[in-house]
Amino acid sequence: MTTTAQPDFQPVEMPHLDRLSDMAAHYANPSSVLSWGGRVRMIAAGYYTVSGLSRHVRLGEFVSHQSATGTHMGEVVRVEPDLIYVCPIEPGAPIGVDDLVLRAGEFRLAPSDSWCGRTINSLCKPIDGKGPLREGAIKRSINTLPPPSMTRRRVDTSFRTGVKAIDIFAPICYGQRLGIFAGSGVGKSTLLSMLAKADAFDRVVITLVGERGREVREFIEDTLGDNVAKAVIVVTTSDESPMLRKMAPLVGMTIAEHFRDQGQNVLFIADSVTRFAHAIREVAIAAGEPPVARGYPASVFTELPRLLERAGPGIEGSGTITAIISILVDGDNHNDPIADSTRGILDGHIVLDRALADEGRYPPVNPLSSISRLARKAWTTDQERLVSRLKGLISVYEETKDLRLIGGYRPGADPDLDMAVKQVPIIYDVLKQSPGDAAVIDAYTELANALKASLSNTNRPMPAGKR
Repeated sequence: MTTTAQPDFQPVEMPHLDRLSDMAAHYANPSSVLSWGGRVRMIAAGYYTVSGLSRHVRLGEFVSHQSATGTHMGEVVRVEPDLIYVCPIEPGAPIGVDDLVLRAGEFRLAPSDSWCGRTINSLCKPIDGKGPLREGAIKRSINTLPPPSMTRRRVDTSFRTGVKAIDIFAPICYGQRLGIFAGSGVGKSTLLSMLAKADAFDRVVITLVGERGREVREFIEDTLGDNVAKAVIVVTTSDESPMLRKMAPLVGMTIAEHFRDQGQNVLFIADSVTRFAHAIREVAIAAGEPPVARGYPASVFTELPRLLERAGPGIEGSGTITAIISILVDGDNHNDPIADSTRGILDGHIVLDRALADEGRYPPVNPLSSISRLARKAWTTDQERLVSRLKGLISVYEETKDLRLIGGYRPGADPDLDMAVKQVPIIYDVLKQSPGDAAVIDAYTELANALKASLSNTNRPMPAGKR
């Protein structure tokens, strides 16, 4: 019986299976990035629209705009079924209809200890002329969430800032969030420069939002001094785009979180949060969001707590971020929307009074209006009693100012007023301090010595020729 030879089996060619295999390998590789493209459809002041990307991008992600002059970044601020709205990152970037726009994903940075002593912009590009930055091992989103409230360490340790008015009347603890409220030209930046010199921190992260370009080098070179070696400075000037001004505090806070997670105590300084709110307002209004409070849209009051809640103590075993931020009050009105909203989020506020600045008392800290919600964790029992007594004397002294000016004050009629008239001017003199003065280690001792000296001079008998 003869058998017929069977032909060898030949697999059917299925190129579409190969394509599916390649796509599966692409998605299995976490380092691969898939980009989608769209086209510019409309260009307006402050934003432009793109078609073809609505199904592939999310709010807050970045896109890459390809133009004849190069690649320019933008952030997605609004998503519609057929269009997305993009705010360009760089002011004056050339944009044309039908230009190609690619999805770039979320903005991330990789902070490193080598960034200390460097000055960067909101895109984490060095602007100090010291060469490129070395990236760290972990990339972080600039929009991370704060640690869960029940996992955070408790705030229980205070430190000395070296500024007498604050150390006595509104002491600060590690992990506290403190605001400096003042009108323009009263001395916010000067006080921040004094606080930046505190030696109580392992790292300092300073964010200058919408700052005058002329003052950047002065702040870094003259103010920080030796502390610049442990500081990272994020700078955006007033002429830069609202997107860059909006990103600056987020980038600074992300860098501070990097150091906090290493177990270090970090000082985060932002000057100012008001300009951060102004940048959010510009971006939101360009995206079509309506204003709800004195021209501010609702997203401003959503973004402020998102940023500020990221500061504070970390989880057990990590470090802390002590945030000191400045708030520019509109027309010296301390109840404007930004000041009022921020004050409710923070753990204390320092009020700078223009009247005190006009009198030449610097820093012009108003001890009666300034509050630290964590002061009792810093004061001893005796110190708390002393501060309460001092505030009482200052209150009596200020309330009777007009009465004393018209000659209505009679010594001996009110013992508290007599003491206030004698001691409050001495207290004011002790609190005076300039940025060039050395930091005071123990403000209470200096105040006590000054008051004792005044009492001894009062009780000393006058020479016969002077009677």
